[in-house]
Amino acid sequence: MFNRRLSSWIRGAVLPAVLTFATAYAMPQGQKLPDAPAPQNNAPVPNVNVPPPGAPDDQGPSSSNENPEPPANTRDAGQPPAPGQTNPQPPPPGSQEIKTVPPGSVSSSGESGRDELMTLQKTVSFVTVPVTVKDDGGKLVDGLLAKDFSIYEDGTLEKLTLFTSDPFPLSAALVIDQGLPDPVLRKINQTFGALGGAFGPFDEVAVFTYGNTVNKRQDFGNATRMQLALQRIRDDSGANAGASVVGGPFGAGPQTNSKPMPGAIQVQTPAREYHVLNDAILMAAQELAHRPAANRKIIFVISDGQENGSRASYTQVLKVLLTDGIAVYAIGVDTAAMPIYDKVAKARIPGFGYSNILPRYANATGGDVLDEFSKESIESAYQRITMEARNQYTLGYNTAQKPSSNYRDIEVRVKRPGLEVFAKHGYYPLPPQRDPGTPSPAEQPPPGAAAAPPPPSQ
Repeated sequence: MFNRRLSSWIRGAVLPAVLTFATAYAMPQGQKLPDAPAPQNNAPVPNVNVPPPGAPDDQGPSSSNENPEPPANTRDAGQPPAPGQTNPQPPPPGSQEIKTVPPGSVSSSGESGRDELMTLQKTVSFVTVPVTVKDDGGKLVDGLLAKDFSIYEDGTLEKLTLFTSDPFPLSAALVIDQGLPDPVLRKINQTFGALGGAFGPFDEVAVFTYGNTVNKRQDFGNATRMQLALQRIRDDSGANAGASVVGGPFGAGPQTNSKPMPGAIQVQTPAREYHVLNDAILMAAQELAHRPAANRKIIFVISDGQENGSRASYTQVLKVLLTDGIAVYAIGVDTAAMPIYDKVAKARIPGFGYSNILPRYANATGGDVLDEFSKESIESAYQRITMEARNQYTLGYNTAQKPSSNYRDIEVRVKRPGLEVFAKHGYYPLPPQRDPGTPSPAEQPPPGAAAAPPPPSQ
């Protein structure tokens, strides 16, 4: 009896409710039934295709029978944006459709990235030329303006795009000749105290010495570190001022079976002395090439200018100097400071190297040489050289860059009469080229050189 009443109640109450629920929420034809019935309240149905955080306000698919349309402000990653629109989301990693061009080179003509990459561009290089101007008395001339200068490259007038007379910090390589006669070297060693005051707090100095070989005594640092390095070499001795005793072909005395006879006087032939100034300047230039480009790069030489026995030639070293924008300043001492001797010392004697090669380096690189003989004049020359190198006019211009390492000539003119201009004679736009496996200029001996020691080079 109870079962009959339960069955009647199910047919009269529960079954109509189930049919009504099924009719009201029947899915359109062609769509799948949901896994579970939707909630019975008025809350919106959550969208399973929720965009990632930070995406624009996308609308979910509608509940109509039509297929949902994608939002108007989204697009495929591989599809280019419409004009005036940007991609609201970053493209997926590794997209093959993304093309990059150098910054600032995208034109406004609407070309694609592929077209931009194939555009040929003219590359120019910027050339800076430090310039020193002196009057007929040898004093520095200040107060000049950009309109007072004109600069020519290979005979063509260039347009100045940079002009400044501001001082620059120095990156200086101090090169000291220890092959000088001992009295001269001792006099120079006594001036090292004044040398420390010639450099400022923003300068950096490295110390090199040379004679038969080149030695790096101190890496680049402030003036205090330079003074410590100079203290260590203050007591070094120079060359013997007297004449060398040579033995000649029979200087070894009488011999028997290539052995000296007992009691015979033996005369020792001293080793030949070299003055490897070219090698010293080359090593200093290679170190300076890695220093900050914002500094003025100079090589400060204290020497008599003699060159004999270097593996690197003057031409090779000069190419490195002009490529890296390095100027050579020098204080000529000993024979280089003698007025009469200095007039003939610049000539080269075949087989004996150069008597004084410093003026050639200074003239070609825009530097200067001060010939000083006394201790007091050497001390004052330190300050004069650093002040001259620091307070130069700096000219700059743009020039077309060519795939060539050919030398380019530079000429700087000043429109005011009676003034003398000191600037580098030219530059090399690209580093010197050499074949793979060819030794560098510092490693390559001159033609006909013996293994050891090398003969004098030009």
